[in-house]
Amino acid sequence: MEARFLGAPCSCRALPFLFCAAALLGLLPVLQSSGSASPGVTQQVYSPELKAAVESITTAPPVSQDSHPESKQPKNTSTPGKHTHQKAFPVLGIDYTHVRIPFEIALWILLACLMKLGFHVIPTISSIVPESCLLIVVGLLVGGLIKAVGETPPILESDVFFLFLLPPIILDAGYFLPLRQFTENLGTILIFAVLGTLWNAFFVGSLMYAVCQINGTGLQDTELLACLLFGSIISAVDPVAVLAVFEEIHINELLHILVFGESLLNDAVTVVLYHLFEEFATFDKVTFTNIILGFLSFFVVSLGGVFVGVVYGIIGAFTSRFTSHIRVIEPLFVFLYSYMAYLSAELFHLSGIMALIAAGVVMRPYVEANISHKSHTTIKYFLKMWSSVSETLIFIFLGVSTVAGRHHWNWTFVICTLLFCLIARVLGVLGLTWFINKFRIVKLTPKDQFIIAYGGLRGAIAFSLGYLLKYDHFPMRDMFLTAIITVIFFTVFVQGMTIRPLVDLLAVKKKQETKRSINEEIHTQFLDHLLTGIEDICGHYGHHHWKDKLNRFNKKYVKKCLIAGERSKEPQLIAFYHKMEMKQAIELVESGGMGKIPSAVSTVSMQNINPKTLPVERILPALSKDKEEEIRKILRTNLQKTRQRVRKRTPLASLVWKTVLRSYNRHTLVADPYEEAWNQMLLRRQKARQLEQKINNYLTVPTHKIDSPTMSRARIGSDPLAYDPKPDSENLPIITIDPASPQSPESVDLVNEALKGMSRLPPSPEEDEDEQGLVMRAKEPSSPGTDDVFTPGTGDSPSNQRIMRCLSDPGPRPDPDEGEPFIPKGQ
Repeated sequence: MEARFLGAPCSCRALPFLFCAAALLGLLPVLQSSGSASPGVTQQVYSPELKAAVESITTAPPVSQDSHPESKQPKNTSTPGKHTHQKAFPVLGIDYTHVRIPFEIALWILLACLMKLGFHVIPTISSIVPESCLLIVVGLLVGGLIKAVGETPPILESDVFFLFLLPPIILDAGYFLPLRQFTENLGTILIFAVLGTLWNAFFVGSLMYAVCQINGTGLQDTELLACLLFGSIISAVDPVAVLAVFEEIHINELLHILVFGESLLNDAVTVVLYHLFEEFATFDKVTFTNIILGFLSFFVVSLGGVFVGVVYGIIGAFTSRFTSHIRVIEPLFVFLYSYMAYLSAELFHLSGIMALIAAGVVMRPYVEANISHKSHTTIKYFLKMWSSVSETLIFIFLGVSTVAGRHHWNWTFVICTLLFCLIARVLGVLGLTWFINKFRIVKLTPKDQFIIAYGGLRGAIAFSLGYLLKYDHFPMRDMFLTAIITVIFFTVFVQGMTIRPLVDLLAVKKKQETKRSINEEIHTQFLDHLLTGIEDICGHYGHHHWKDKLNRFNKKYVKKCLIAGERSKEPQLIAFYHKMEMKQAIELVESGGMGKIPSAVSTVSMQNINPKTLPVERILPALSKDKEEEIRKILRTNLQKTRQRVRKRTPLASLVWKTVLRSYNRHTLVADPYEEAWNQMLLRRQKARQLEQKINNYLTVPTHKIDSPTMSRARIGSDPLAYDPKPDSENLPIITIDPASPQSPESVDLVNEALKGMSRLPPSPEEDEDEQGLVMRAKEPSSPGTDDVFTPGTGDSPSNQRIMRCLSDPGPRPDPDEGEPFIPKGQ
């Protein structure tokens, strides 16, 4: 890589920026001297130097074992008697050309990591400007600084981008693809990816050709195929840019999978259109047969890429069956088989992106069932790290390549390209969504359509495809690259920076940060089975039906071949429980919560996490040995294993079964001495609550000491002037109520129905009810230590029970026409 590293692009308060600036300024003399010492090296990124290095390694003569080429001293060929001057031994030597390529690659990666670290250290910058925009600005500053000192900045070559930087990002996205959301919205994604990309390509290409034919633009020499090729390059949504922006705004799962899925699957359309128009540009005449073959090549490229990915995914899953004794190399198989799928697809000009996605989706469920959780963690974080570094390098090199590349600015072509791209995106989303909503249950709202249209970002894929164009067939290549870079910068900077406030302004639903629990997952699967049954009953073969068919085929045939051990034979619910249990255990270990692990986590997952350590203490108290032995004795004596039913049971079997049933009863269990008392208390409280509900309908608590509410209501309802208080009201029956808690059912006690006077006999209940009435008095506080529930009071007598029944059932209400008072006039 012919790159010359200079100072840091900007001065910030963060320590990584200062460290990067000091490192690059210190290396400037070495890099500049090495550039003057090797004038014959071409100004490319990788290819010429890598080829020269490989040739020097493969064609070098064999080196003797007693010497090294660098420290080899000249042989002393002087004859005896003649003294010649001998060269001194070099104590310190510099050979930068020997380590230049890996050294510069390491420095570029170090620069990218330090920039990424600095952006996250300063939250005020990262919260306003997306990370992709900041990285492009860093690339522009570094490229300008390199060019200012007279060096040639490096250019992002297409081979480096497609073979080394793009695969990690696509593999990370495909391996951890949310498969449920992707499959449920696959039809919508395919319509946006195929029809939407075709619409954008032909709309932009045809309109750009019409603009080029206008007199005065200076573009009359541009051909139709060149404009259609340019439209196919600029119309594809870039997955790298979409990932970089949408992961920062935390949009909901539906919109994220629609836009990101479109960016992944439109690769097949872009590849087909690119190679189609590139080949047509070399033809003297395009026939109808060539158009038909070009249309068929779309299916070959897309389905061929998927087929290659599925084959390598199955091979990788089958290989993971036999890695139980060599756990160290398990992650390596995942990376190698995925990368081989991508290279094999590129070998036959198939869709490498679709091959990577298919390999990751097919490989993941079977590989995770075979490998250890440590290997799973290694795969997860290595892919995240690798894709993050590649994404950072891509955006930095976009900025550097903008400074280093040759440009041809044409205002008409650039402005029309930008406008037509925006108009085509909006019209395509609106038209396709109108058609899609006719078949979707969950409709796409106008807010969703706006976010989908606004999130169509362009990125490095369009730049790399434009860089691959040849001057022989496309003399307007520099103008195409200038327009492509302009569209990329507009979508990344303008749309990428404004999409976050627009999402907040429109109140678009955000992504749920909390993960679903096991209960939610199990109920989701239950609903899937329920919908599958409903579809079978209705005779409608929807996606639930075919999903169930695929799951049955997978369980019956595929799992037995690709999953080792007994995990392939266990029920789906148990397998899912093991998976969720293992996932929670790994999260607990990673968060350092080993001391807080609940008892629901099984010992199997804990042994897999740390098989040599035992828990210090149990959360639940252990049973005593006597209790445990008694429980074991009951289970061993009474419980029987399930066995098959037979039509006729032998007499001996019937006798044994009856004996078991008789022995297994509640008398054989350990009795709780407090069980009877608790049952009595619960029954009393239940009766008290029922009594409270009945009494509250007819009694109220007075605010001050007055006559009973019953008498007051009767007086007001009948005749206020006809009622006079009785002189012997002290002899009336009393309802005592605890003033501390007047609504408590335990405090109500109906007592003292008898008369207070010693000389009088107790009147009959009929006289008491007809002539005297009721009054309410406060109850004396009970002595401490007594229980109102268990201690029977005077209110439990039969007479008081009869009064309670009378109060609870007042009888039929009088007609409104009746004028007779409830209580007769005073006597």
